[in-house]
Amino acid sequence: MKAVITVIGKDRVGIIAAVSTILADCNVNILDISQTIMREFFTMIMLVDISKATISFTELAEKLEKKGKELALSIRIQHEDIFNSMHRI
Repeated sequence: MKAVITVIGKDRVGIIAAVSTILADCNVNILDISQTIMREFFTMIMLVDISKATISFTELAEKLEKKGKELALSIRIQHEDIFNSMHRI
């Protein structure tokens, strides 16, 4: 089972570390990652494997959202099939 994580906000040190630490702690594997900085804004999209996660999808989403609030970022996770459906032309 795969999911897509998006991170958007003002650039600062430690964003990737904060997100990847949560994922590692929950046994979520990062399959692909793309990040860029557009002026002072940080954007990142991660494709992750949640099939061996040690917590539920809902709990993971809550942890990521909480970390986003702490860092003044928008961090969202969606199941891959929902993400694909929403972005299909």
